[in-house]
Amino acid sequence: MADTEVDLDAEQYEKHREAGEILAQVREETAARVDVGVSHLEIAEYAEDRIRELGGTPAFPVNISIDEEAAHATPSIDDDSTFGEEMINLDIGVHVDGWLADTAITVDLSGHDDLAVAPAEALDAAIDMIEPGVDTGEIGAEIESVIDGYGYNPVVNLTGHGLGHWEQHTDPTIPNRSVSQGTTLSVGDVVAIEPFATDGGGKVSEGAKEEIFSLEREGAIRNRQARKALEQITEEFRTLPFATRWLETDRAEMALRRLKRNNLVHGYPVLKEDDGCLVSQKEHTVIVTHDGCEVTTRTR
Repeated sequence: MADTEVDLDAEQYEKHREAGEILAQVREETAARVDVGVSHLEIAEYAEDRIRELGGTPAFPVNISIDEEAAHATPSIDDDSTFGEEMINLDIGVHVDGWLADTAITVDLSGHDDLAVAPAEALDAAIDMIEPGVDTGEIGAEIESVIDGYGYNPVVNLTGHGLGHWEQHTDPTIPNRSVSQGTTLSVGDVVAIEPFATDGGGKVSEGAKEEIFSLEREGAIRNRQARKALEQITEEFRTLPFATRWLETDRAEMALRRLKRNNLVHGYPVLKEDDGCLVSQKEHTVIVTHDGCEVTTRTR
């Protein structure tokens, strides 16, 4: 289909927009509640419940990443962690009938203002470049340049991504650094652009903690709790990520271990920079239009 034939008023784009409008409101309300002494679990549950109140569904568990953490951190069901004087990243997603929006914001309680500003400025610069025909490698170069200008490094092994139907990560990839061969954006592409900045080396690795999972494949399992969990996963979450605390079965952690052992689900370990380093993040979802882009996750 040629770009000129893409109907940006089609039902799927309206649902992307609806998801983005809900998400923009929830992001701002949730970020305003983050403060020293506030519970991680309270913040995650507030955002997820508020999404449902506004007519959407969480597209993945609210990620609450602290200091060196960059992604995939979410509270457990009995989590008693509270915020300190830390750098806090909130990554939140919404879907409407499987059509997604994705956003993130840094709430800095650590006093590192420039590090919090760097990915936000890089995101604005990247959005200014979005139009049909632009190469994603050029977008990555601009993100890297802005973050470098603040004296920090982009996190190079985390990227922005496309958003599909019931798929949180699809093509095209939006790099956070210059790459020689990118992808050309087209009218109708829905992409999440998410620069990460760090005062560390710029590469995250997997930690030990794992609270977020998604369906690997459908199948059968004999254990009753695992079978009940799998039924909920396939019917409610489908291919989207979910949290252990979302499962309604008894002994959810045991059920997930069985499902993982049978290759029916896979986990997302927390991604971290080196200890002592900080990571900041900012993310918006955009629809590539005929003459630029539409940001679906900005407050109106």
